Amino acid sequence: MSRPSLIERLAILADAAKYDASCASSGTTRRTSKGGKGIGSTEGMGICHAYAPDGRCISLLKILLTNHCVFDCHYCINRKSSNVRRARFTPQEVVDLTLSFYRRNYIEGLFLSSGIVKSSSHTMEQLIEVARILRQEHDFRGYIHLKTIPEADPELVRQAGLYADRVSINVELPTVAGLTRLAPDKNAAVIEGAMGDLKSAIVEAKDARRRFRSAPRFAPAGQSTQMIVGADGASDAQIVGRASALYGQYRLRRVYYSAFSPIPDASAVLPLKRPPLIREHRLYQSDWLMRFYGYRPDEVQQAAGADGMLPLDVDPKLAWALKFRESFPVDVNRAPRELLLRVPGLGTRAVGAILASRRHRTLRLDDVAKLTVSLAKVRPFIVTADWRPVLLTDRDDLKALVAPRRSEQLELFAA
Repeated sequence: MSRPSLIERLAILADAAKYDASCASSGTTRRTSKGGKGIGSTEGMGICHAYAPDGRCISLLKILLTNHCVFDCHYCINRKSSNVRRARFTPQEVVDLTLSFYRRNYIEGLFLSSGIVKSSSHTMEQLIEVARILRQEHDFRGYIHLKTIPEADPELVRQAGLYADRVSINVELPTVAGLTRLAPDKNAAVIEGAMGDLKSAIVEAKDARRRFRSAPRFAPAGQSTQMIVGADGASDAQIVGRASALYGQYRLRRVYYSAFSPIPDASAVLPLKRPPLIREHRLYQSDWLMRFYGYRPDEVQQAAGADGMLPLDVDPKLAWALKFRESFPVDVNRAPRELLLRVPGLGTRAVGAILASRRHRTLRLDDVAKLTVSLAKVRPFIVTADWRPVLLTDRDDLKALVAPRRSEQLELFAA
């Protein structure tokens, strides 16, 4: 059988990479090739896949080095027992593609992952070689995200951080039981050990940079991970707890959630259909509540039902507010920031604007209306100079009044 052409391999390996959600490029250091030095940039606009926290859109060439794999994870389309068309790039081919696409202004960076070929360490060496050639031989200053392999030699995983802006190791599934059942070749202790090593290396590098300006950078955009949602029986409450523990233990920049997608010739142990995509969305919203809104993990878990699942018809912030109505209404002219952030429909920018405005004048309902997408969804939970909800907050049908219609989604982070 003839070897696939470069274009055919690109089609195969770009498609195979779509299941990895952890490719955001936030947090990297700003580097450009302005002034005629080097090539590439982590800044600017493009045709993209990743968004930085400030809204910048960063285009990434997102591919696998190969979709050959010696592992047999039940949920993976590229598992060794899967009947898919296989392809493989050499490190130099990936370098050439990256530079070629960059010069055409198609991309601003590279997200590179891989199946495991020959061995974990051999594959890791190939991934590192791509980043090394780009950085050292071409002075590439664009963004590089390397998906590292926890089973590889720890020294190789550390080398990845010297060339990449961000490194990531997937925990794969929320529970150890799920990982053992669905990914028998992987070990939770090995994965967490590698994440711990990366955390230590990142901390050491930052400390060295504070003391010595010439110290090398190590994964300046930190590390991230990904969990598959819906492949095992883990509840949303379990996933929230697991994500919180990962943030605390390994100082992750992001935990990504990827809704399980049924694959051809799937194992009998997998669900027959994918979970609703809105479930993935609710988990991202819960993640935001913990990271930016001051909610403790147990508080987010309280928004879930008796089965541990977050409601799909309303976001977790509103679900929590409906459960704990005694915390409302909140006086927008007097309440501290942490309480204002709990009001459904008020985002961080709206709260910042409220805090700034009330220093100069007393806020009325019309003032709040200018800061939120839907005043009707905010009114039951606030007090202003000219508005008090009286018994509105205690109504039995409050959820029906403030929940979004089926055709629209409530703005959790409005304004």
